[in-house]
Amino acid sequence: MAMAKKDIQDRTLNFSIRIVKLCKFLRENGGTGYDLSKQLIRSGTSIGANIEEAQNAESKADFIHKMNISLKEARETNYWLKILIPTEKEL
Repeated sequence: MAMAKKDIQDRTLNFSIRIVKLCKFLRENGGTGYDLSKQLIRSGTSIGANIEEAQNAESKADFIHKMNISLKEARETNYWLKILIPTEKEL
């Protein structure tokens, strides 16, 4: 179980780093990507932050709540990426 916990923490940290780099690129290049990067950086980095918080949850219910927030943020990030990919190809 400890390996799985560490794996999800490592994976979400790496994902957050990739999101930060992507958003930096988008901001440097302006256009629609600049506007979308604001939303993307919030939701994309929030996934791992909430998983980290869940590791010190006060109860099982608190843990589940924090993990569900991570899931919601992951879905939001997926939404922004779905918009970003086709709109950036047009530029």
